[in-house]
Amino acid sequence: MDGEWKQKRLYPLLGTLSILLLLYFNFSDHFNFPVWLPTLGFVGTNATRFVVLEPDGPHQSTIYINGWNSYWLMEASVWGTSRSRVSKMLRKGAEMGMTVCRTWAFNDGDVPNALQISPGVFNEKVFQGLDYLIVEARRNRLRLILSLVNNLNAFGGKAQYVRWAQEAGINVSSSNDSFFWHPTIKDYYKAYIKAVVTRKNAISGVKYSEEPAIFAWELMNEPRCESSSSAPILQAWIKEMAAFIKALDRKHLVTIGLEGFYGPKTTERSDVNPGDWAAKLGSDFIQNSAIDDIDFASVHAYPDSWVPDADLEGKANYLTRWVDFHISDGEYVLKKPVLFTEVGSLMHRKKQGLHDTDTFLKIVYNEIYDSAKKRQAGAGALIWQLLVEGMEEYGDQFSIVAWDYPSIQRLMVEQSCRLRSVFAEDQVKGKLQHGDLCFGKVFNDSD
Repeated sequence: MDGEWKQKRLYPLLGTLSILLLLYFNFSDHFNFPVWLPTLGFVGTNATRFVVLEPDGPHQSTIYINGWNSYWLMEASVWGTSRSRVSKMLRKGAEMGMTVCRTWAFNDGDVPNALQISPGVFNEKVFQGLDYLIVEARRNRLRLILSLVNNLNAFGGKAQYVRWAQEAGINVSSSNDSFFWHPTIKDYYKAYIKAVVTRKNAISGVKYSEEPAIFAWELMNEPRCESSSSAPILQAWIKEMAAFIKALDRKHLVTIGLEGFYGPKTTERSDVNPGDWAAKLGSDFIQNSAIDDIDFASVHAYPDSWVPDADLEGKANYLTRWVDFHISDGEYVLKKPVLFTEVGSLMHRKKQGLHDTDTFLKIVYNEIYDSAKKRQAGAGALIWQLLVEGMEEYGDQFSIVAWDYPSIQRLMVEQSCRLRSVFAEDQVKGKLQHGDLCFGKVFNDSD
């Protein structure tokens, strides 16, 4: 009977599965296969905290974020040869207990792997790369912050939008600040937003606006103006574009992408900036982040770049103060969560076996952990940036393969676990099992 069962049932089933696997690995770029994805809740805010809105009821779970940046994930998802590295990066991030990854959802211009080749003209293969990234994030129970345009020239940026208008014969000033005020350029950007936010994922069949693996939309990576006189224009642009996204998608959070500099009108914070130059870039952390449709404030932190002449102690003191003031402003002025969406440090500096990154990362992590224990506005931090082997071409002087730096990786894992320990009922009740990332870890206030 057993032999007959194998011949009639088991062997044909195994043969069918083998054929399906062969088709998937060889033709998955051309055909859509049914995918099973875990259920996730959307993320919202409750006062100064992030909460997960459970999909099966009104219950809300407070979360504090430990995450990372890998800006290269969409481009690497375009081709089957590098998709395994994208999957590995997401899997490794999840294995370190991290829950949010920030990445680019843009690549503008007539360049290889451009998502938007010209205004309103898209490369479907690149869009399918973004589809793949979103599906893989959800498969790993991760959420993505998707940035929609760059202030810098890399991957097109606002300068590409200005060039498109100029090439169309439109009278546009030579200043890239026209990105923020010229009606035609704003229409280009709105059309791009609409194409992304309303897209239906070709793999999962889920609209992006309905996808819980998207944590938030980010208006721009590090918005700056060429002239401080453009500050009111930037403020109006943020207000207009945030409202535009909210009209398309009420389920996802919206943030700006600020570095966190205080403007000249916020005189009581002028000495918190890393230098006088920071108040002349047109942005203002308080004024910009206070806009109603901005759900949480974003801040970056680069002590090596911003206070380059200070020694390690001076940079550490600067970073502590920078983080403290922004958390305080989120708690008492903005009354919104504050997420440190880029925390970066030069990797060539090393002292007594530890990199400066260990020192800086521990400062930020301790501040966030302290905020979590107090249920305050310091809602999380994302290191800039992580790579996997074979993706070195996307590296910069702040990039690391985490498992090549054991002390830094250990800090990341410990931060994930101690944030879990503040809120996770299973941790409190001692129900964690052997093999769990955080099993056996005990955290004191001095950690």
